[in-house]
Amino acid sequence: MDDADLILVGGGLANGLLALRLRQQRPDLRLLVLEQADTLGGNHIWSFHEHDLTPAQRTWLEPLVTYRWPGYEVIFPGLRRRLESGYASIVSLRFHQHLMAELADEVRLSASVSQVDARQVRLASGEVLNAAAVIDGRGVRQTKQLALGFQKFLGQEVRLQRPHGLAQPIIMDASVAQRDGYRFVYVLPLSVDTLLIEDTYYADGDAVALDTLRANIAGYASERGWVIAEVLREEQGVLPIILSGDLPAFWDEACGVPQTGLAAALFHPTTGYSLPDAVRLADHLIALDRWDAGGLFASIRAYSLTQWRQRGFFRLLNRMLFMAGPADCRWAVMQRFYCLREPLIQRFYAANLTTWDRLRIVSGKPPVPVGEALRALAAGNLHKDKR
Repeated sequence: MDDADLILVGGGLANGLLALRLRQQRPDLRLLVLEQADTLGGNHIWSFHEHDLTPAQRTWLEPLVTYRWPGYEVIFPGLRRRLESGYASIVSLRFHQHLMAELADEVRLSASVSQVDARQVRLASGEVLNAAAVIDGRGVRQTKQLALGFQKFLGQEVRLQRPHGLAQPIIMDASVAQRDGYRFVYVLPLSVDTLLIEDTYYADGDAVALDTLRANIAGYASERGWVIAEVLREEQGVLPIILSGDLPAFWDEACGVPQTGLAAALFHPTTGYSLPDAVRLADHLIALDRWDAGGLFASIRAYSLTQWRQRGFFRLLNRMLFMAGPADCRWAVMQRFYCLREPLIQRFYAANLTTWDRLRIVSGKPPVPVGEALRALAAGNLHKDKR
């Protein structure tokens, strides 16, 4: 007899949400979640916009939501704007606590995995676990099939000596000095005297100069008149921003093992937000009749390829951002975008643009040299140069 009907390797966002949704909707399935760390979800805050999800999806996600705000702000050299779209965040500690309460003995922590196959997992201890299907959700996998830019960041949760006075998040403050690509600071007010401050870059390389980013955060806080009393927590990350790729070949590299999250190329192509796609995939999978490895692989692969085809416009925009004009002027592309109507911006974050939205985004004089813009638009095969 198999050890489980379904083994989820990796207890991060995508696999965690899938396990939670299956426990709610398919309690007949025997689950086993394997996580190499001693907590689920790592050390993260995941955020989403209200319009990224349906009302039903927001309802089942609600127990995980740690912070919620009625709007947010963006700041650029020539624009400061408040948007009335709701914004929310999930903290990994709450994610861990809720999933452990719901899944109980279906989670094994500190479980280091040495090999993953479509129906079998080998642990570093030598133990072998079998299931009707295994899903690998351990994050980005190395590939030559995608040409990437990078969104890299360092965030610090800080306690201030005095209240900060910030009522809503600043999801992009690009009024800061531009270096190493498009740079902005992301700020979440977590309480009257605590903030998450992230120094973020859309850069060509994935190297992160941690000490420099820490100094940038300290400098940004000082410029705003915030005196940091204590750094409570620190997180860092490098997210892929896809410029072009061969997704069927990317899936061939999975060798028949079902994938979720970043390993399935399921994240917003331009913003890097992964929570909405994780929620949508979970809802897509609970409707399946087949829970064997072959059926799951085929279904997730087909779903991923559909999203890829529908999101080609975002990869085009990514090339505009990364390839058209000097790196320290990339902010102008984003400033122009945030001058558009709010419903369009909502649909952009939800990755659900209409044809008219696409035309509106690219119409008019581009904020970058026309020749370089045309070169970026035409460069749809950058991944071939990697092979």
